[in-house]
Amino acid sequence: MEKSPLHSLHLSLGARLAPFAGWEMPIQYRGIVSEHEAVRKSVGVFDISHMGEFEVSGPGAGEWLNGLLTNDNRVLGDGQGQYTLLLNEEGGVIDDLILYRITAKRYFLVVNASHIADDFAWMQARLPTGGVTLIDRSGEFGAVAVQGPKSLYLWTDLAPGLVLPERNGIIIYDARGELILCRTGYTGEDGFELFVPVEQISHWFDQLVASGAIPCGLGARDTLRLEKGFPLNGSDLDETHTPLEAGLGFFVKLDKPGGFVGRDALLAQRDAGLPTRLAAIRLNEKAPPLRHGYTVLAADGETKLGELTSGSLSPGLGLGIGMAYLPSAHAAVGAEVMVSIREKLYPGRVVKKPFV
Repeated sequence: MEKSPLHSLHLSLGARLAPFAGWEMPIQYRGIVSEHEAVRKSVGVFDISHMGEFEVSGPGAGEWLNGLLTNDNRVLGDGQGQYTLLLNEEGGVIDDLILYRITAKRYFLVVNASHIADDFAWMQARLPTGGVTLIDRSGEFGAVAVQGPKSLYLWTDLAPGLVLPERNGIIIYDARGELILCRTGYTGEDGFELFVPVEQISHWFDQLVASGAIPCGLGARDTLRLEKGFPLNGSDLDETHTPLEAGLGFFVKLDKPGGFVGRDALLAQRDAGLPTRLAAIRLNEKAPPLRHGYTVLAADGETKLGELTSGSLSPGLGLGIGMAYLPSAHAAVGAEVMVSIREKLYPGRVVKKPFV
């Protein structure tokens, strides 16, 4: 198991640790619900040092990346970023990531922890013979995500000389690229992510907590992102489903010049009709929390439609929420379903995202 550079701090704060994507990470400190509410109402800080960071540079960097990823980076100016996806030839999702343009010849990518090695190998195997350099900088950085409606005020007081970028933007304050601020997050709240050298991250985490940020674990991160309908790679996104099925078509530019890996498969699927859709499901009544793998049935309680890819109890709603790939005919908003929990059926319905 890999350990975060903040591992000892997590232990000193009484965190409950558990395996995640090959890392030993904090799941909670004071409790998932209280940490969830801290982010919705105030400000929380998450350790995201397990995430991966790549740098791509050279005169052909932008064009090369555009041929690998689904979104169109030609719309980005310097200091701007976008959500995008890396697909296999069949259109299945290898990874979802954030791409930032530092300059026209330099890009910064943040990838999921469980895919660092695979993403890098996949991209490296497709490098052109010249004009593009790909570097894995994951081992250089520690990182935290500061999230919540008061995150901007906290940061302004803590570091008045380091102005945050605009939403989805990036600013590098160190000439060597060793203090990076990105105005992004995974909670649906305002916030930012800070990337600094491994040996500096403990200092920043301490300062953020001393300034009022509540330490939060991956448990709250999961309930926060699920309430907003954000997919989790490896659960809601995988190589057997396309981004069109996942409802991420907005981030897939099928008509951009040159195309991208997986485009032909997506065009064929679009023309034939989507076999399944990632549906948001909310229970109608209080019940035990929903969990990954629970069976989703039609309203008759007999016809199996699929299984939950994500599930939890929504702190904001007080009801079970989840997502599942359902046959398209059963995935329309308002469709009635049943969810099997411990051999008992609970009624629910397909709803529009976000849940909250």
